Amino acid sequence: MNRGWTFITNHAVVLSLIAKEPLVTARELSSEIGITERAVRRIITDLNVAGYITKKKIGRRVRYSINPGMTLRHRTHQEVAITDLLRILGWRRRRAAKAVMS
Repeated sequence: MNRGWTFITNHAVVLSLIAKEPLVTARELSSEIGITERAVRRIITDLNVAGYITKKKIGRRVRYSINPGMTLRHRTHQEVAITDLLRILGWRRRRAAKAVMS
């Protein structure tokens, strides 16, 4: 693989993988992306502080949620919703479970 530049930043890759698998661990992300676990944790913190994701502790694991109302950060693309980017990267929004009729 060419280790030069890429079109997608590590922040976008982490966000897209979290969107696809909300229970993914930093270690799993690190292995998949090819960056250190510490770098992944910094990116997760950046995304959380900026409001792109929220974290909820479930036992010993963390479940991540994406905030679909957020837009891209760069001033030239602030009108683009992150959900548009995530769809391009293969994310499919999960449908809420339908209420059971009694």
